[in-house]
Amino acid sequence: MLKSVIISGPPAVGKTTIAKGLAKEFGLKYLSGGDVLKEMAKEEGFRTERDDFWDTKAGMNFLNMRKGNSEFDKEVDEKLKKIFLNEDVVITSYTLPWLVEDGIKIWLAGSKENSAKRMTTRDGIVLDDALTIVKTRYEENKMLYKKLYGFSFGDDLSVFDEVINTDELGPEKVLELAKKAVKKHYESQTIRKS
Repeated sequence: MLKSVIISGPPAVGKTTIAKGLAKEFGLKYLSGGDVLKEMAKEEGFRTERDDFWDTKAGMNFLNMRKGNSEFDKEVDEKLKKIFLNEDVVITSYTLPWLVEDGIKIWLAGSKENSAKRMTTRDGIVLDDALTIVKTRYEENKMLYKKLYGFSFGDDLSVFDEVINTDELGPEKVLELAKKAVKKHYESQTIRKS
């Protein structure tokens, strides 16, 4: 039985695209940690229906609110851990790779400039604004998770089974590499158990 997979990486690196592709390929459920957090933002009165919510002023305001109350993130992470351990899923999450022992963990690496370019196409915003958003979200998340859990988001990649640099690669190629990584790690886990 294929174990659950976690896709992590900096903002706008292509996590959702790759996670959905893997879920389809391996017959697993797809879940976004960001969507679970968006549900909580909605409960707090934020309008979260836009796909690019995290890149909006409201998304940034919620990020600031989270900095003052770590319970938001802890609650989301507890929900994700429970789902991860009890269901067959591909989850996108900034934190889960450091919080669970099991599964297959893939980090999608990429420059902030390429993430910003991806955001301009995806969300229709100008490059300078996209770059500012990417840098802000990355640094804010990094500080938040260091304070909350003590790990260095984006620096300590030792928990990952595979690191894929997405720069210079299209989504099809990244997905192909991710599929190979999942198959390789699944096969090695199966061999170890037998």
